[in-house]
Amino acid sequence: MKKAADDSFSPGDMVVYPGHGVGKINALLKKNISGSEQQFFEILIVDTGMRIMIPVMQAESVGLRKVVDRKAVDKVYKILKERRGKIDTQTWNRRFREYSQKIKTGSVYEIAEVLRDLSVLSVDKELSFGEKKMLDTAQNLLVSEIAIAKSRTHEKVMGEIQSFFS
Repeated sequence: MKKAADDSFSPGDMVVYPGHGVGKINALLKKNISGSEQQFFEILIVDTGMRIMIPVMQAESVGLRKVVDRKAVDKVYKILKERRGKIDTQTWNRRFREYSQKIKTGSVYEIAEVLRDLSVLSVDKELSFGEKKMLDTAQNLLVSEIAIAKSRTHEKVMGEIQSFFS
């Protein structure tokens, strides 16, 4: 397959687009925009079927990255099992903003922290609607990526993750 201009991604690669999750680069396309030819990655988001076009030159700045490897998954599981971290006692809307920022980074480790913190917090108090939605988002993003990284089903990965909090 032909490499992209920056040589970091190729059609067929499984990637993570922050906020959207795991996708597959379907193609490297050339489009004429305002008289200049630009290259775009066409990405199909696995969970939603959404097609996204990202300019190759902006792939890094939007946070596009390859799916993590098994070693990174081990670190994610370690984060999820960690219970010494302080749970933020600030107001829910402040916590919500902070967690939203972490999810937007696209970092699998930051998303794991959000999932862990909200899961632990939910044991002691009822989460707000926004926090519940964020918990689901973090969980879905992690499960999708780990399932690809470990070549496992979503159900198996979901079971592994849920076992950390039971």
